[in-house]
Amino acid sequence: MNLTNYEIYHEDKSHTSPEFPYNTYLCSIPLDFSVVNMHWHEEVEIIVIKKGMGIISVDLTEYEVKNGDIVFVMSGQLHAIRQLGNNTMEYENILFKPSLLRSGGYDLCWDNFLSLMFSAAIDVSAVIRTYDSRYNEMAQAIGQLDLLCDSRPEGYQLAVKGHLYLLLYHLLAQCSVYKDRPPRKQLEKLKTILSYVESHYAEPITIEDIAGVCYYSKSYFMKFFKESMGVGFIAYLNDFRLEIAAQMLLAADTNIMDIASACGFDNLSYFNRSFKKKYGVTPGRFRKK
Repeated sequence: MNLTNYEIYHEDKSHTSPEFPYNTYLCSIPLDFSVVNMHWHEEVEIIVIKKGMGIISVDLTEYEVKNGDIVFVMSGQLHAIRQLGNNTMEYENILFKPSLLRSGGYDLCWDNFLSLMFSAAIDVSAVIRTYDSRYNEMAQAIGQLDLLCDSRPEGYQLAVKGHLYLLLYHLLAQCSVYKDRPPRKQLEKLKTILSYVESHYAEPITIEDIAGVCYYSKSYFMKFFKESMGVGFIAYLNDFRLEIAAQMLLAADTNIMDIASACGFDNLSYFNRSFKKKYGVTPGRFRKK
């Protein structure tokens, strides 16, 4: 029983249509998701905080965000979303494929700017705050995008592309860079680890197994993962398995023992204790909430 959805590490499914790869929708933490685990995808993602506050991680740097903040996640960047304390956070997701803004043949805008931004070769700000110099211009562009997608007048796609170009121009002009960004090699190793977990979480996974995937020694792997993710690998793996189990409990009436087994727990008592520790209730009561 394998889930592939918004909370899985590498999202293969597209959030946009082939005809016009642009989409927007509203989400809430924790009402829609208890947490959005570390993942990445092809689409560029713009997260606009509408209400409340929370934590968004981009390439392993965590940012406290609140109402009004705008977060930019470029294609392939690792990112995650979680609660800040007991706060609720409502946010708008804007997703589009980089190809939406690429012309055929030589394209100066693509070659000199956009391709570098989308691949994170240019280190622009991950978070734009309400006090940043270009904030008002960016917020206005996003407001126009929302109005266009609400009403969808004839030819609205032309205006969407225009406002996206304008938004990215202001982002580039903001010209604020990341601090202490992890090396690309470190990020790619983490993607390898997370992809392996996504594919094998239902199976037994030892430290030796996952260290071998990275061609690391056991001791080096444990240090690397803890320093990168802020938590030990086994704790992270168990937490991920519990997240999948919670989704399964809400999605189907499958026997709890079968769900535990499908998520890599071979001991039902341990699964029940771990689940209650994380969610505050037993799996059975969680399903009835």
